[in-house]
Amino acid sequence: MNLNHKQIDSFQQQGFLVLENFVSEPQCEALRQCANKLVEEFDPGERFSIFTTNEQTRHSDLYFLESGDKIRFFFEEEAFGQNGELVQEKNLSINKMGHALHDLNPVFDRFSRNPDLANVVQNLGMQKPLLLQSMYIFKQPKIGGEVHFHQDGTFLYTKPHSVTGFWFALEDADRENGCLWAIPGEHRNALKSRFFRNEEGDGTEMEIWDETPWVKDDAVPLEVPQGTLVILHGKLPHMSKTNRSSRTRHAYTLHLIEADTHYPDWNWLQRGSELPFRGFE
Repeated sequence: MNLNHKQIDSFQQQGFLVLENFVSEPQCEALRQCANKLVEEFDPGERFSIFTTNEQTRHSDLYFLESGDKIRFFFEEEAFGQNGELVQEKNLSINKMGHALHDLNPVFDRFSRNPDLANVVQNLGMQKPLLLQSMYIFKQPKIGGEVHFHQDGTFLYTKPHSVTGFWFALEDADRENGCLWAIPGEHRNALKSRFFRNEEGDGTEMEIWDETPWVKDDAVPLEVPQGTLVILHGKLPHMSKTNRSSRTRHAYTLHLIEADTHYPDWNWLQRGSELPFRGFE
């Protein structure tokens, strides 16, 4: 698959591009089955990590900070009741798993490094793309947490800016089950913040550069059917609301950067030398 000039122009103007029927139903189902198997095999024991985008309650533990070259599991913020027990079954309580699925699991590796995606990445003008991070997002029924407006470049910073997000809808995504929302054209402005490791390396901080709030009324819902690829510019503000429906909203995301850019060692996501970042080869 190749992008045409109209699609490329739309991405440059809007900061996002919606490509329906990019992934077949069997491909979606293969990823869903693999993800469910990984969750089934996951035993949290007494150690677990909760994912949240609420800056008032965010806590970056070592389980999270050391996940750049591993496959780890993060619970929904509302997964646990007052007694500390899961309010739903384990497979309906995991918020996401990441962040090296594309390098450590053969099913996700094949999906992530397919020729169609490589062509699209090239069409977007990336010269030496590196597959930096992958996440499987469950958006669980009833307790699927809100992801506040953010820019991916805040969390995966390069100089010059280069991060691009690729979001695959493995199930239908609509307003009821927590689809994406984006503010068209806002990617043309600068990053508002950076998320970085503290000097000790055992926690994270957020530095705010611009406190101007997002104009949320300008946001549009990206309601898409299963099999859709949504491409997100790294400076585009986007979010998803809570999922209070009885349906899941499974999605798979990849974040790519240019190999020739500077990727600071204060970025939260780091890897050991035994598993370097690589491209589509």
